[in-house]
Amino acid sequence: MFKWNPKLITSLKYYPRRQFLRDIKAGAIVAVIAFPLSFALAIASGMSPVTGLYSAIVGGFLVSLFGGSKVNIGGATAATVMTVSTIVAREGAAGLAVASILAGIFLVLFGALKAGYLLKFIPRTITLGFTAAIGMGIFSGQIKGFLGLRMGDLPVRTVDKLMASGAALGTVHLPTLAVGLLALAVLFLMPKISGKVPPSLTAILAATAAAHGLNLPVATIGSVYGELPSHVPAPELPEINYDLVAGLVPESFTLAVLIAIVSLLACVVTDGMTGQQHDSNQELMAQGIANIFCGVFGAIPVAGAVARASNNVKNGGRTPVAGMFHSVVVLVILLCFLPLASYIPMAALSAVLIQVAFSMSNLPEFVYMAKNAPKSDFAVLMTTTLAGILVDLLFAVEVGMVAAAFLFMSRMSDVTSVRGWDYYTEEQLANDPGRLNLRLVPKRTLVYELEGPMFFASVGEFMKITATAGTRVVILRMRGVSTIDITALKYLEEFEKRCRKRKITLLMSHVREQPLSMMKKAGFVTRVGKENFCKNIDEALARAEEIVK
Repeated sequence: MFKWNPKLITSLKYYPRRQFLRDIKAGAIVAVIAFPLSFALAIASGMSPVTGLYSAIVGGFLVSLFGGSKVNIGGATAATVMTVSTIVAREGAAGLAVASILAGIFLVLFGALKAGYLLKFIPRTITLGFTAAIGMGIFSGQIKGFLGLRMGDLPVRTVDKLMASGAALGTVHLPTLAVGLLALAVLFLMPKISGKVPPSLTAILAATAAAHGLNLPVATIGSVYGELPSHVPAPELPEINYDLVAGLVPESFTLAVLIAIVSLLACVVTDGMTGQQHDSNQELMAQGIANIFCGVFGAIPVAGAVARASNNVKNGGRTPVAGMFHSVVVLVILLCFLPLASYIPMAALSAVLIQVAFSMSNLPEFVYMAKNAPKSDFAVLMTTTLAGILVDLLFAVEVGMVAAAFLFMSRMSDVTSVRGWDYYTEEQLANDPGRLNLRLVPKRTLVYELEGPMFFASVGEFMKITATAGTRVVILRMRGVSTIDITALKYLEEFEKRCRKRKITLLMSHVREQPLSMMKKAGFVTRVGKENFCKNIDEALARAEEIVK
């Protein structure tokens, strides 16, 4: 049963003043980092820039308030951009609000059903593949703003964005490109110069100063979006109808899975940095609640992010107070300094997102996989990536999981084996002292060694279990079988029936816990006879000796 246990409660039991000051400092620094990213990610999602701030304020506060990690920070993330932008393009802001609420409900259910542990079964090839596809999708959506291309609205699919942007390359606006290149240079050089100064904020400030100092004719947030509201909107439930909900269920579920994956990944990373242990199911519940409220407040969906969470830890944050204060600082920025944001060049925000896209591509890991991974694993990786680029993320996850499942089943079936014992006469044993350690098998008795998981994909191996004419006893030695599924059990039942018709006794040796439990539940133990289930091979051979006498 799920136990409601937010980390904030345990954190405040013993909370020294010194840690409070550290949390305040860390929260303020993360807020400064989150501000430009929130703007950029909201724009990339097809929404107003302020909706990213709403996510940090509302969603970020609730994630820290109810979360299962002491240091995870909630806010807009690049992982959800492609799915969100697809929803916005089709259903608008109202549709996104409904999708955010639906995703939140899915996440709450994940947490309540203790499904947090299931996410570890998603292979790295798939997470790397759709992350790379997300990065490529973000990049394709920023070419227009980075180059200042004169073109209409961008298509939804990544491949279509790339083709449309390529067709418009002849309309490059040089001042816009110059501003974008300046911001991009700062983004990549600043970490090498100073690890304490936020690169994204520095890049935006440098680009803004250059654009206005040189009076460059470039698009800014103010010229594109007009005056932005300097307040958090009142909560409002979106209009909900059956057709809209039914149409948004696939994207909402994909959104929930993406949020769950990136949020728990951030928790795992920070656990390694702090030595703490997060509660994955509580974290999923918190992410769900936060996204429900994001939908109500018109914010874009939130998730935990490695960058924000790790910066929180690096700057001394150790309790949810840091994440809650981060939201307060973002709120102050919204209320007091938002008019200044109108001067930010759009090309600078595009540069920030291009850098994010580059980091999400994980090129070093791609190279590592290409060099070291089996060809089948790399094929799954590339299939997932290309599916995300050519179609969409939902299709990428579906194709990747199916491919990975078939690959896993193939590998498991390869390690499953059924091998009959070799039999020697007394004369052979007498003439070869090296074989004296072999067990003596009674007459008219066959012994089969079963190894590996017994499941539907390995049923072909079971065809090797046969009984020759004159056989009285068949022993199945199952010490190497850790698990069995219903398909394999049905085959054993059919084999036992054939043995009974031919007056052959079936003996089971060293049946392990999971297979034995299934056999008891299905009545197989009763049909075979409890006396024919032996603890080890020696007991089984002794039982066979009694039968053949």
